[in-house]
Order: sequence, then structure tokens, then C-alpha cells
Amino acid sequence: MIYITIFIAAVFVNNIVLSQFLGICPFLGVSKKIETALGMSGAVAFVLTLSTIVTWLIQYYLLTPLHLDFLQTITFILVIAGLVQMLEIILKKISPSLYQALGVFLPLITTNCCLLGVAILVIQKEYSLLESAVFAFSTALGFGLALILFAGIREQLSYTKIPKSMQGMPIALIVAGLLAMAFMGFAGMV
Repeated sequence: MIYITIFIAAVFVNNIVLSQFLGICPFLGVSKKIETALGMSGAVAFVLTLSTIVTWLIQYYLLTPLHLDFLQTITFILVIAGLVQMLEIILKKISPSLYQALGVFLPLITTNCCLLGVAILVIQKEYSLLESAVFAFSTALGFGLALILFAGIREQLSYTKIPKSMQGMPIALIVAGLLAMAFMGFAGMV
């Protein structure tokens, strides 16, 4: 039951983008087309889950036993950056088609603050390894859901008449705010 609660809370109630405001850069930057939003969502889901598991293991099997908790943030940043680079190299050699499909998204993921935020959140919430993995994957699904919904709305906005002063980022920010307000409706679920 705890895993279902974690899932619902991460995807809908405490959506990483719409309620915690982490990952805003890719949310605004990669959301002009549904196709690119899908690619980014898939890449984030994979990397976020993997990096959260690795950082959890480092925290509880290296930093905490050695009383090096004060190095958590810098260690997590280095691990995430290294993991993304290593993943990029491995994908390039093992699966060039998947590497091409992810394309520019892998380097963009390195700078996504959502990765670091989730890695730190699972430590603060004192989740077990399995709970951390469920939380990370659920958070990635919530990120993807918000990104794809936002991309769909932005695609539809391209067919409407919008005043010149509201075109581009101003209307995107208004839509993002409305989407965040819509997700607030899930607040009583968990």
C-alpha cells in the first residue's frame, strides 16, 4: 500500500514540476512539440531512476558510515554527471539507435535539477532502496505527464490567435500556472 501512496503522491499530488518547481528549464524549453516531450520524458525516467538508486547506495553505504554527510550535494552532483556521461558512452557503443533517439536529451538531463532534487528528497524522507526507486520512477512519470500535457497545450496554442505581446514565453508561463492550479485539485488524494 505504501508504494501506491508514493506513486500517487509523486505523480499527481506533489508533481516535481508543477508543485515543487524542480525541472522547470526542460519543462519550458523542451515542451514545444509532443515528440520532443516524449523523448525527454523517457530519458528522464531512465536516468532519474538509475541515479536515485546509485546516490541512495552511496549515501547509506559510503557517506553515512564514514560521517561524510556534509559532502552529499557535491557527491550527488558528480555522481549524476558521471552517470549520465557513462550512460551516453555505453549507449553510443551498445545501441546506436537508442543513442540517436535520445540525442540531445542526455546532455540536457545532466543539468536538470530534478535529478539532484529527487536524490536529496529520498534521503530526507528516509525511504528504503525500493521506496526510493518507486519514488524516483513515479516522479519521472509525473514529470513526463506534466511535460507532455504542457507540450500538447502549446501545440494547440500555435493554431490560435494570441496577442503579439503574449506570444511565446508569456502565454507559456500562464498555461504552466493554470496547469499547476489544475494539479492542485489532486491535493486531497493522499
